[in-house]
Amino acid sequence: MDILRKARWSRLVLLLGLTLFASIALIACSDDGEGDGDTTETATATEGTGEASATATEGAMEEMTPLRIGYLADFSGPLAEFGPAIQTGVDLAVKHINEAGGVHGMPVEVVVGDDQTDPTAATEEARRLIEVEGVSAIVGPLASGVTIAVAEGVAAPAGVVVISPSATSPGITTVDDDGFLFRSTTSDAAQGVVLAQLAKDEGIDNVGVMYLNGAYGQGLADVFEANFDGTVTKASFEDAQASYLAELQAAAAGGADTLIAIGYPEQAQVFIREALENELFSNFLFVDGTKSQQLIDALGADALEGFKGTAPTGGPETDAYKAWEEAYIAEYGSVPELPYIREAYDAVIAIALAAEAAHSNDGAAIRDQLPIVAGPPGDTFLPGPEGVAAALKAAGEGTDIDYDGAATTLNWNEAGDVTTGYIQIFQYTGGEIVELDVVPFDLSE
Repeated sequence: MDILRKARWSRLVLLLGLTLFASIALIACSDDGEGDGDTTETATATEGTGEASATATEGAMEEMTPLRIGYLADFSGPLAEFGPAIQTGVDLAVKHINEAGGVHGMPVEVVVGDDQTDPTAATEEARRLIEVEGVSAIVGPLASGVTIAVAEGVAAPAGVVVISPSATSPGITTVDDDGFLFRSTTSDAAQGVVLAQLAKDEGIDNVGVMYLNGAYGQGLADVFEANFDGTVTKASFEDAQASYLAELQAAAAGGADTLIAIGYPEQAQVFIREALENELFSNFLFVDGTKSQQLIDALGADALEGFKGTAPTGGPETDAYKAWEEAYIAEYGSVPELPYIREAYDAVIAIALAAEAAHSNDGAAIRDQLPIVAGPPGDTFLPGPEGVAAALKAAGEGTDIDYDGAATTLNWNEAGDVTTGYIQIFQYTGGEIVELDVVPFDLSE
């Protein structure tokens, strides 16, 4: 990166705090989807509510039951490529926790649900996880609109913590959740700004934008538009359409050659093919939802060659990232290019540390401890088996700890948002997804 480019990104970081407030006002709706698939359940071992009637603040401890965590993700809908991959982060975290003796001296249990990226299916699954399986916290859902539906409709009223590893819509910030909704990824208040800067750096001054109609798609599209100096022609689309030609023609009405593709792989593979076949666009910029091996497999490497995009990512070679990467490779052999695996790992570890520090599985007690165990001040602990074991021991003994996440610092604000982190610039190259750069941001300024 040359000096001028570094200066641009430095100015960009300073602008992100103001952008957060501007982008929130633009969000008006949430993701929708269709689905009627069966639910998926794994790793259920014991019965019980997973809750304790005493909290740490009451200073009393009753007989504890195992901490149960739900993993609610897509295994059969438009984000089915991501659900199993992200679960590897969940499973690795649980392994590290249980190898260290678990929480309250007992193994942590995980119950899995399929949200199908459908708000109705997701709320039904969340209700099962809470009322039948007795989970104290949920990692997921993946999509922003589905996350909002679960938090507002089921989890928050039940007093159950939700940490989404991947819900990036700025609209998450203003959800009425009584403090029970967190995310371990970054808001698109950051990604939209970096995406606009990337377009400028590519010499682009006129774009069409295809975005999924919902909290995620509209939120990211609006933040991009607010920070892009050129011409923007937007067109929204719905999930599971057989053709997106009409929407593509609307996005191309402004005469743009470049299309910003904001959606998910199943949709993008259809409208990108149609855009190329009908010669509506010849250049594309992608985002986290369209950063996908599935897209490469469907369209072919040549169709995507050289196109760039943005996605939330972990820090560049931080100690926390390196500790996590070493542990992940030791378990699985290699780290996939798909996003949000680290974020899911961090979410599970944070929940376990909060429960251990609270000496309770009560949702409100976990909620109150999350910003404490994952934020300053306190002794810093890193991911990986040794770091997690030491952090659990310290938390149980009442030591003030600061878990430094593999993906972000997890310094949560009052809205449950991560305030600092990184956005990746990637490129489709030779049938692979290659990282080109990592841009820091700070939403606390």
